[in-house]
Amino acid sequence: MNRADPANQRLLASVHPPAWQNPLPAGRYNLVVIGGGTAGLVCAAGAAGLGANVALVERHLLGGDCLNVGCVPSKALLHAARADAGDFTAAMARVRAVRAAIAPHDSAERFRGLGVDVYFGHARFRSPRQVEVAGQVLTFARAVIATGGRPAVPDIPGLADAAPLTNESVFELERRPARLAIVGGGPIGCELAEAFARLGSEVSLIEAAPNLLPREDADVGGVVGAALARRGVRVATGVSLASVRLEGAERVLTLSNGATIAADQLLVAVGRRPNIEDLDLDRADVRVDERRGLVVDDRLRTTNPAVYGCGDVCLDWKFTHAADAAARIVIQNALFAGRRKASALTIPWATYTIPEVGRVGLSRAEADARNVAVDVYERPLSRLDRAVTDDAADGFVRVLTSRGSDRVLGATIVAPRAGDMVGEMAVVMAARMGLGRLASVVHPYPTYAEALRQLGDDYNRTRLTPLVRRLMSAWLAWGRR
Repeated sequence: MNRADPANQRLLASVHPPAWQNPLPAGRYNLVVIGGGTAGLVCAAGAAGLGANVALVERHLLGGDCLNVGCVPSKALLHAARADAGDFTAAMARVRAVRAAIAPHDSAERFRGLGVDVYFGHARFRSPRQVEVAGQVLTFARAVIATGGRPAVPDIPGLADAAPLTNESVFELERRPARLAIVGGGPIGCELAEAFARLGSEVSLIEAAPNLLPREDADVGGVVGAALARRGVRVATGVSLASVRLEGAERVLTLSNGATIAADQLLVAVGRRPNIEDLDLDRADVRVDERRGLVVDDRLRTTNPAVYGCGDVCLDWKFTHAADAAARIVIQNALFAGRRKASALTIPWATYTIPEVGRVGLSRAEADARNVAVDVYERPLSRLDRAVTDDAADGFVRVLTSRGSDRVLGATIVAPRAGDMVGEMAVVMAARMGLGRLASVVHPYPTYAEALRQLGDDYNRTRLTPLVRRLMSAWLAWGRR
């Protein structure tokens, strides 16, 4: 991070003030929170608001990935790239300005004002009920580990020598790379491929799976891939990175099919690893899985019943909103003997390309893999008036219901504002409303969300069996007498 940049100085003044003095420990804490990303901040603020004595420990920047190197800068970059295509300097300046503007929400001063003791430093467990930070020992009744994750960089010949970018470093670029190669076609890779292509880079996007966005149905990745290709992105799927070599300042990538790609910068976006090292978790009797992170039960307790896990360090859902939802479970379970379960959460997610991708619950491929019997209701955007008026008819809305009923098991939306639309389907699932109920919900016309009402109509038409039709016809005939 360029600490001379005024926007970055404002950011640091909020999330890691240079002159910050750690407080003296205030006796035995009700809750010690390790990690100041979304999960940790929500735990600390929520617990303090309920009257708990709370300590929050962060070793680097409050706000975690979301504010500093994740959701906020990536969406700010996408917006700038779409608004000011080609102006890389302006786009990156906007990223820094947006981060600085949002930072006070996550600031050390704000949390001190909420009654939280904020400590900067590296936390290590000394015992099952004690944490040491910056030479001070914090004793707790309960603790939560919310240390998040970091980008995974695979062990590929020559990759480390090529100094690859990740989401932790890409937003610090000061010059636009003429040629950018991105390894990993998940949400991060696809979003940054679009942003850099709009800003004038020649982008190559490499994904080992047969389709982009491999967690989604294959046709989802097909729509997104076609959209990226129209913007000039060179998309290569079904191939992996075999090796990298440096030729001067140039990175030459060799793929598993023998093809080569030359690039000025290389970005790796192939997943994340949990931050579980250097916490001395063995002293706290906390077990870990090296790949998945903390071992937690459905109530988010670790193998030490006084210590909980929250966020990317233990959840399969690596999303800010999932961390927020899990933190609320931790507060209730850790401080008030609650019995809430993470498995009861309904978690939607979105990828912010154009078109966007929103999903909640099962995909069609997952239903097939699990042998779950479903009915599929689908409407292409080409049949939606708003999409036609916007010349945005590439995409669809798909809802899966339990076979023979309207109980929604999942929804996939590929459309403009799909991230907003999928929230409605999350409500339907969480409230167990049923797809048929959407037919009676009035939606504005013309909107993309109207497709959800239309699928409700589609379900209700399936209820008009031949017997029902005959009975209705008989009733109407009697009414004509």
